[in-house]
Amino acid sequence: MIRRGRTEGWLKQPIDTLPRWAIFHGVAFNGVKIGPLPGFEERGSTVIADHDLEGGKVEPLLTIPKELIISRQNIELLAKADRHLRELLEAIGDFGRTTRGAVLTFLLLQATICCPETHDVGVLNPLTEYIKFLPDELLPTFWTEEEQDLLTGTTLKPAVRAKLNSLLREFETLRTATESIEWCAKYWWDEDTGMVTFEDWMRIDAMYRSRALEFPGAGDCMMPCVDMANHASGDATAALYETDDDGNGLLLLREGKKIAPGGEITITYGDEKGACENIFSYGFLEDTVASAKVMFLDLDIPSDDPLRPAKIYVSTVAPGFRIFEKDGHVDWESDFIWLVVINEEDGLDFKVRQTIDGKREIQAFWKERELDTTKLREYLQEDPAWDVFQLRATVLLQQRVETQIDTLQEMQGAKREFSIRDVPWILAERLRKLELELLVSAVSTLEHQKSSLVESEAVQRYLGLAGGDEEVDFS
Repeated sequence: MIRRGRTEGWLKQPIDTLPRWAIFHGVAFNGVKIGPLPGFEERGSTVIADHDLEGGKVEPLLTIPKELIISRQNIELLAKADRHLRELLEAIGDFGRTTRGAVLTFLLLQATICCPETHDVGVLNPLTEYIKFLPDELLPTFWTEEEQDLLTGTTLKPAVRAKLNSLLREFETLRTATESIEWCAKYWWDEDTGMVTFEDWMRIDAMYRSRALEFPGAGDCMMPCVDMANHASGDATAALYETDDDGNGLLLLREGKKIAPGGEITITYGDEKGACENIFSYGFLEDTVASAKVMFLDLDIPSDDPLRPAKIYVSTVAPGFRIFEKDGHVDWESDFIWLVVINEEDGLDFKVRQTIDGKREIQAFWKERELDTTKLREYLQEDPAWDVFQLRATVLLQQRVETQIDTLQEMQGAKREFSIRDVPWILAERLRKLELELLVSAVSTLEHQKSSLVESEAVQRYLGLAGGDEEVDFS
């Protein structure tokens, strides 16, 4: 990081020196240590029991002083004493007032401070040293093109592409906003002395994305030492994390849990997250994962819809639909689909109005009622033709799901190139299998819903009005 071949590897510090850093800065260890799990060294460092532990009978396993939490609130406090950090946050404007913007910019500055080539930049703080202990994560944004091609047909492929585009926009925003700051121009952007590259921004993003936790009272943040703990879901989760009344971070063994010396202390990164999100944010899947759990498929308004431009203009919801598995049953949900399936004959209307400043904008109406696209489903549920709208939706979604299935099936038997690494190959293969199984189940659900809706009185009446025995194209 922060290198053009001159400072390769500067970010690394031996993990066995982390306890010294932690204790010096007030982190309290109680029956645990941080290091590689014996026999699983390839997984990196984690939190390990140092002696017999039993939930409910031990004090917090870790207590992290609130000053060490990498949160937006703490970064704003640090900026009061660090003019370089303050300059950065002010320069990037609204982005610097978001948690993500503040944390990523802070991490990049700490990396800059650590670089041997920089002088008199930033104020040293305990977290400057901490980031040296954080390993690089092989997230899909770092997969090669050949490795990303293995994701064709999965929901991860467009997610990675969108993320890379987003990261590039952020990077260009950062560059534009800071290139007039003298020290940034010299150490970041100058053709000869500048050291920051887009890859550095990607690494900072991966560092944050793979370690961010939502702590009560602190929001999304990085919690030193706690963020070394690995993930396990369900009953396998050994510990919980929270903050105490003073805002300090705590790692607590779950009630009833017993961990022998050398056992791993795991936390959950979110049991409800699907296979795609786990690979996207953390770069792994648990061995026990048997379902993709949730998928989001994009959805477009048909090009022959005369209202397509207006619908796109007024829509405030994500253009797609969510397929999910819950209690062994597969279902779907979407706010966008309802805007796709209704038309002018149903009662949808658009009007152009002029604003106070003289600009013109399009306003949507549903049967003379001003339309909020996030509440469209509620409006349609009150309509006598609700079953007709549902049928149109299920037909359209079934077509979209079947198209996705076809794409995934074309990837079956994909050959492995010599340059493709083990982790991307294994993860892509597992994800394709899991998502294909969920899609097949979704087709079955949609077919059942479609058959039921066809028998409804409203649909039968609509079929009669539409032309008796003629086949109706509900899409």
